[in-house]
Amino acid sequence: MHLDHTTDFPERHTHSAAPTRADGSRRALRIGLGGPVGSGKTATVAALCRTLRERYSLAVVTNDIYTREDAEYLLREAVLPPERITAVETGACPHTAIRDDISANLEAVEDLEEATGPLDLILVESGGDNLTATFSKGLVDAQIFVIDVAGGDDIPRKGGPGVSTADLLVVNKTDLAPYVGSDLEGMARDAKAQRGELPVAFTSLTSENGVGPVADWVRERLAAWSQAPVPA
Repeated sequence: MHLDHTTDFPERHTHSAAPTRADGSRRALRIGLGGPVGSGKTATVAALCRTLRERYSLAVVTNDIYTREDAEYLLREAVLPPERITAVETGACPHTAIRDDISANLEAVEDLEEATGPLDLILVESGGDNLTATFSKGLVDAQIFVIDVAGGDDIPRKGGPGVSTADLLVVNKTDLAPYVGSDLEGMARDAKAQRGELPVAFTSLTSENGVGPVADWVRERLAAWSQAPVPA
């Protein structure tokens, strides 16, 4: 453990979802995006869609507690055809819908794939939450956790399962660092201390190809997913 005391994080429990559809073909790779409110999750999803949509067949599931606001933003931005974007209204803590009772999200991703044909990738965006957000392995195959420099450069040092165990940590809004007094080098050191060899991407979505490091990581996951043997 990276801290001087023992901390038990909630694991992304449950068995991983089967990699195949009912007909035996490989299903879409599912990647979850979590993080605090305002960290830039929806903007990251939008940028990923714009970057990847020409090469890959993809869809998005958003989560909000009582609204469809994130899905409506993606629809307004026309990042994908409307039939490839759907929303889940969790009605409770976002943890419930992505980690504990994943039934609504699981139904949403399965319905998307059935309705739109074979997909390469489904992005599942959690509702805005805190540093403890994690996805069930029964819902997603990999998790991205998004934080931003305006939230404080001590966030990587504070850790938590989102920061410490996500498959990719994204430190967003690096362009704001000079204005909010955030130390990017310090954030990188703290993230390294918390995460070991797990990757970290620093992004500024306002810059050209600002989502590039995240998109590259997603492409690597897609390549590995497509090349993995399909169980008989």
